Amino acid sequence: MKHVAIIGAGPAGLMAAEAALAQGARVDIYDAMPSAGRKFLMAGKSGLNITHSEDEAQFRQRYDAPDARLAAMVEAFGPSEIVKWMAALGIEAHVGSSGRVFPIGMKASPLLRRWLARLGEAGAKLHTRHRWAGWDEAGALTFETMTGRVAVKADAVVLGLGGASWKRLGSDGAWADILAQKGVALEAFAPSNCGFIADWSAKMAAYEGAPVKGVSLSANGQSVRGDFVITKSGIESGAVYPLAAALRRDLAKKRRAILTIDLLPETDEAALTARLAAQHPKDSFSNRLRKAARIDGAKAALLFEVTKGAPPRAAEGLARLIKALPLTLTGTAPMDTAISTSGGVPWEALGDGLMLKALPGVFCAGEMIAWDAPTGGYLLTACLATGRVAGQAAAII
Repeated sequence: MKHVAIIGAGPAGLMAAEAALAQGARVDIYDAMPSAGRKFLMAGKSGLNITHSEDEAQFRQRYDAPDARLAAMVEAFGPSEIVKWMAALGIEAHVGSSGRVFPIGMKASPLLRRWLARLGEAGAKLHTRHRWAGWDEAGALTFETMTGRVAVKADAVVLGLGGASWKRLGSDGAWADILAQKGVALEAFAPSNCGFIADWSAKMAAYEGAPVKGVSLSANGQSVRGDFVITKSGIESGAVYPLAAALRRDLAKKRRAILTIDLLPETDEAALTARLAAQHPKDSFSNRLRKAARIDGAKAALLFEVTKGAPPRAAEGLARLIKALPLTLTGTAPMDTAISTSGGVPWEALGDGLMLKALPGVFCAGEMIAWDAPTGGYLLTACLATGRVAGQAAAII
């Protein structure tokens, strides 16, 4: 019986464990944290968006990877397969109004508990507080534990160690140094699905935590409808994340990026101009905005911020600005605050079954591979799909 060691008890690692067990392997799962799935649980704190119900061809286009293998993996274990997989755990799927798919009850914890129980019943052993330290001279895996260093021999290894964000939940990217020392050339980590810096004035920074709802955001020909949140130093959340890759490319080229905000996407410019022009000339500017465009609070503050306190008073110019407010972004928020990261193990370093060419018998899965995707269920789907492939391959090598 093959012995497969899974390092990382997030969704990619746990799916690799499940796939290896299905192939008849003996499986041990190791994680540095006190319990499994810490980032998975945090992702599901406000509703675990595990996949998406949109057309599968469109779904696969959401991924940015320089290799066709990822699309094939997602096709083989995509939204419909994930819904069936949850059902086998006794968890019904709920499809939200946006098409996003959640487990019934929305939370991650019931799903994780049932998943871990099923893995345990199938023979998998979970070892927490085991921080991977590499290999010893005899080729055994080494782990730092509460009682000292331990060595583990395994026939194959699946690494599902995540990217380089949310260090407090175990995803710290420390594995990169271990692989680099073994001759694996890596791509630099970069924040993905992240916030951005806008160099606010003190007045705008006072809106920290305020939501900006019902807007349309555009960058490089891409547009997203939704909401975002003002942070102390810029913006984050919601509709910002799908545009993160485009904004990062502009920042890399020009050291700044322009995010165009339509503050009133359901009203066309001509109608808005007419409504603004119809306001009483003696009304204050703030009242004109509120009455004609329902703009106040953080939205009004953004108008003043972008125009340095002098938005156009004429109806035509003001309407044009409301429909296309150009917000300058000067950087990304710190990588550790990002939902996910890009970079890591390049696809050219991986052979069949996601095995590292430089390290036969060692497989990679999940976010540690260099691919990118927006939030909306795409990240978790690819973590599960790549974990499944790596686990199967590790068990039959």
